[in-house]
Amino acid sequence: MAPDRAHVVQRAAFGARPQPQPAPPAPPLRLAPRALRGGIAAGAFGVCALWGLQVDASARLDALFASGAHLSGLLAGYGVLVMLFLMARVPAVEHGVGADRLARWHAFGGRYVLSLCAGHAVLALCAYTAHTGTDLLTAAVGLLGYAGIAAALAGTVLIASAGITSARRIRVRLPHEVWRAVHFLTYVGAALAFAHQLVGPDIASSALSRWLWAMAHATVAVLLLWYRVVVPVRQALRHSLRVIAVRHESPDVVSVVMQGIGLAQLRAEPGQFFRWRFLQRRIWHTALPFSLSAPVTGDTLRITVKSVGNHTRRIRRLRTGTRVLASGPFGAMTAHRRTRRKVLLLAGGVGITPMRVLYETLPAGPGELTLLYRARSAAQLVLRDELEEIAHRRGAALHYLLGPSDASFDPLAPQALRNLIPDLADHDVFLCGPPGMAAAATTALTTAGVPEDRIHSEQFPH
Repeated sequence: MAPDRAHVVQRAAFGARPQPQPAPPAPPLRLAPRALRGGIAAGAFGVCALWGLQVDASARLDALFASGAHLSGLLAGYGVLVMLFLMARVPAVEHGVGADRLARWHAFGGRYVLSLCAGHAVLALCAYTAHTGTDLLTAAVGLLGYAGIAAALAGTVLIASAGITSARRIRVRLPHEVWRAVHFLTYVGAALAFAHQLVGPDIASSALSRWLWAMAHATVAVLLLWYRVVVPVRQALRHSLRVIAVRHESPDVVSVVMQGIGLAQLRAEPGQFFRWRFLQRRIWHTALPFSLSAPVTGDTLRITVKSVGNHTRRIRRLRTGTRVLASGPFGAMTAHRRTRRKVLLLAGGVGITPMRVLYETLPAGPGELTLLYRARSAAQLVLRDELEEIAHRRGAALHYLLGPSDASFDPLAPQALRNLIPDLADHDVFLCGPPGMAAAATTALTTAGVPEDRIHSEQFPH
């Protein structure tokens, strides 16, 4: 019998009663991406149906403009609601869809919401101009005389500011705290837009439509408050996490070990991450996502952090005893995505952290589990001793892919991957690394014959 297949058999003493074993925790609820997309589409269809039931069938120019303004306004309001729901951190959604995919949908949908807001404003202005027989400037001044429309304009500006600051060229130049503050104002913008919608003709004309619209917004508001405020505070009080050690893994990488109470109740799965807030001067105001870099063991958690900015550099100077607020777990890159007996884990840089936990915990026999670790040099390999110990203990394959990214030989080229793993197409692949490396690796894997739906990756959303 192979060592990693060995079993330990416990025999009860003569006359002793067997002790009851605790039931394993129920698996977390997960909402499939297809189900979420279907629900969003069904909601949009319902909004269109609400508009269709009340649309003015007149062929007058002002009525046609007004009908378009009403439809675009309703869809924009619904879109804002969807954007807020996607970022509410509802566990079933986060675990089933994945935080990075939700962030991409949020960014993609935000462009449509802003386009609908702009279309609504233009069509409403044209409708008012045609109705009053004035010019556009006079009509615009007249519309702003209505308090509800002025509030809606202010809300639109706040929502648009969040979209503008999320543009890649602007985002990289803004401090994280400024970016988050601007995004926080979108809640104010959504509230102003909601107040405008309640007095609009499509919602105000029916008690039922007012009730449904208000309940939808109230539900999302409760979800946001519960999962983004109440749950993190409750977890902090319940688990009382504190830093007990900061270990230097390399010149620019540290591991932070934390101790708490009842950590099993977090139900953190290998491959998941938390958003961490360390209550120490100069870093307490920012929470950033980091993966667990070791399985939850008793009353301890561990993360491994690379210095890439002011906040992560200050984490290196955390003091023992510092209080920690952790919200989560989040992420869907867990064992439940596995569909094949053989698994390849592919990591780049500090992306090794979730892969290291999966490498230790994924059920696999000899020859069924392989880890490829991409780094520029051996000096940049993180947690190397732990990886080699796990590989020896489990009989798993471990390969270091070293060298600069601009070298003539690319270790992530399709043929290079097939040379290392001849039956690569029969594997599930879990991938974590910098965006450029992850994109290149995904292209190479698909070229080498791995179906795209068996490549599981996740980037941290902020």
